[in-house]
Amino acid sequence: MTRTTLTRRSLGALLAAGLLAGGLTACGNSDTGDSAGGGDGKIVLGFSQVGAESGWRTANTTSIKEAAAEAGIELKFDDAQQKQENQIKAIRNFIQQKVDVIAFSPVVESGWDTVLKEAKDAKIPVILTDRAVDSADKSLYKTFIGSDFVKEGRLAGEWLVKEKQTATGPVNIVELQGTTGSAPANDRKKGFAEAIAANPNLKVVASQSGDFTRAGGKQVMEQFLKANPKIDVLFAHNDDMGLGALEAITAAGKVPGKDITIITIDAVKDGMQALADGKFNFIAECSPLLGPQLMELVKKVKAGEEVPVRVETEETTFTQEQAKAALPTRKY
Repeated sequence: MTRTTLTRRSLGALLAAGLLAGGLTACGNSDTGDSAGGGDGKIVLGFSQVGAESGWRTANTTSIKEAAAEAGIELKFDDAQQKQENQIKAIRNFIQQKVDVIAFSPVVESGWDTVLKEAKDAKIPVILTDRAVDSADKSLYKTFIGSDFVKEGRLAGEWLVKEKQTATGPVNIVELQGTTGSAPANDRKKGFAEAIAANPNLKVVASQSGDFTRAGGKQVMEQFLKANPKIDVLFAHNDDMGLGALEAITAAGKVPGKDITIITIDAVKDGMQALADGKFNFIAECSPLLGPQLMELVKKVKAGEEVPVRVETEETTFTQEQAKAALPTRKY
């Protein structure tokens, strides 16, 4: 065998090896290009949270982060700090990053059609969590998971109607509303108003937003107490505003739970403690632990499976004795 033949054969082998390696690299590249956020085949979920305005919201965020890790889903998390423009920006960033699914808890109900259409055009399915939107085009999102806020308001009102059924004179109610324009604020107000209409003695004498925060609840309750010499009942759209209001009520020399009947919604640990201690009188539950159910929906939506248009969370109500019984095992 001549030296030239050896050289040609070696060259041929090198070329073949090079082509094979090149072919393998090309295959590898095309595989990673198919999924967002890397080539490990994980589902990538972009999630925009309202903020961290309450104990409820903090528990909700924890549930989502833990459930994503448990389900092996890559989570891109954004905190909107209670601003709609921040959420719209986050959703646009998720679209640019080509995530598999977008989920978000909308700050307010209106003004989402444009950005949701952008997600739909990019063929990225959207899931609404905890709060709804008022878009006429229901094809802009796949499903909603969360609570029935109207029912929560109604349960609060129904308890009050029963509690004050023997009242012969007017019962003056003040209402601490949630964030103006948000689904829970709109719906809880509606449900409560519908329920108390059963007793004409029950009258809402003042209603204002405390923005779902303790500071807001305290500030607005201080105003209520100055403007209304006789307040019999406080209905707060969440525990945190109710807890803030406790400070204002105590500072005004009144006994919360006795001088003023206090009804709230959520049932977070601090609220349940106030109920067990007799400072609150009744709580309608709104569970923040949506994470596991959300991840199941994310997997189904990504796989192209049909999902219900609305998935409701299971919830209950609490009196003082029920709160005492539930507190030791409360997760949030």
